[in-house]
Amino acid sequence: MNFRHLLSAFLLMLLTGFSFTAHAANPEIKIKTSKGDIVLELYQDKAPITVDNFLAYIKQDEFKNSLFHRVIPGFMIQGGGFNQDYQRLATNAPIKNEASNGLSNSRGTIAMARTNAPDSATRQFFINHANNTNLDQGAYGAGYAVFGKVTSGIEVVDAIANVATGTTAAMPGARDVPTNPVVINSIQVIEAK
Repeated sequence: MNFRHLLSAFLLMLLTGFSFTAHAANPEIKIKTSKGDIVLELYQDKAPITVDNFLAYIKQDEFKNSLFHRVIPGFMIQGGGFNQDYQRLATNAPIKNEASNGLSNSRGTIAMARTNAPDSATRQFFINHANNTNLDQGAYGAGYAVFGKVTSGIEVVDAIANVATGTTAAMPGARDVPTNPVVINSIQVIEAK
């Protein structure tokens, strides 16, 4: 094989690789809630560990009939960790914090909730109701990993963020619990057409 053939083969491999990358799409999901539907694009390319973790819960139908249990207008709506009896749901192993991926906690983005330990996120997530750059890595220590963004249904996020909240004996110490439960009926992957 001469140099010209080698160069042609190499260029073909490069073009094929670039073409494949250009056509790869990030997954889309639909969160069906008692307030309406929210569609999000998940950034598999920027947060692969987080997206894979989230998709594993979706594939196991683990979000069905869970709650948005913490709602703070002008901040965020948090859900996915409790059932309608306010019992904590089982989790998979915690994942590595991917907050260093360059994505910011801006309005309409979805990020992982966690404890004070950076690598402690499991299933709970939140959707930013405002620009919360104070939650980004560096601004708030290890930061909170953004892994997608609302593409449709931001008005549903607004509606959830503005529900009446208070306390409940079922979650001692929690002050931002919706007084009328906001149910996550299901989260589904939207199949590509």
